[in-house]
Amino acid sequence: MAENNSESSGSLHHRRHLAHSAASDRNSTASPGSSKWIRLNVGGTYFLTTRQTLCRDPKSFLYRLSQADPELDSDKDETGAYLIDRDPAYFGPVLNYLRHGKLVLNRDLAEEGVLEEAEFYNITSLIKLLKDKIRERDCKTSQVPVKHVYRVLQCQEEELTQMVSTMSDGWKFEQLVSIGSSYNYGNEDQAEFLCVVSKELHNQSYGTNTEPSEKAKILQERGSRM
Repeated sequence: MAENNSESSGSLHHRRHLAHSAASDRNSTASPGSSKWIRLNVGGTYFLTTRQTLCRDPKSFLYRLSQADPELDSDKDETGAYLIDRDPAYFGPVLNYLRHGKLVLNRDLAEEGVLEEAEFYNITSLIKLLKDKIRERDCKTSQVPVKHVYRVLQCQEEELTQMVSTMSDGWKFEQLVSIGSSYNYGNEDQAEFLCVVSKELHNQSYGTNTEPSEKAKILQERGSRM
């Protein structure tokens, strides 16, 4: 009878030990250091992502944050989210880049702004990608020549002042050439001039038919008098 009681006591102790071990394993899995998901509070906006995503770049600030680096002074808010004092609008493209490896920007976001965030978080591959895109963009802008269209208008001396003073719609005065006196009214000669004007021709798609404005039509009519 004593042996049976001893066996029952031993089995009960063994079951209690197993239950305690299982509870310890559950608590270890649920601890913040080993949780799969990480919550970030970036400038008041919350982002939820995985530890794996933040570990894409082992040299980045976010990698150290996800590993709870003791040398990294990181605070948490009342919800347990890591506090990061940066612009959330520019953090979105950075986080998405870590998720899928592609840089996707909304039209209202400047590449320079995302570059600032990439440099802050020290994501080396994204820094290089953004610098290349900015360099390529600036190179295309500088290589586009400014084109001009020129017109030569013939007018009399009495028309000259009015024509130059009322010229608008992007037209600029370039040069005035006297061609002598071609008309004689009474006892006075009317001097004739050639007036050269120019206008910047902004980039337009080939094949696009643009209707000239009324002021441009007037200039064309005066030019046809030549």
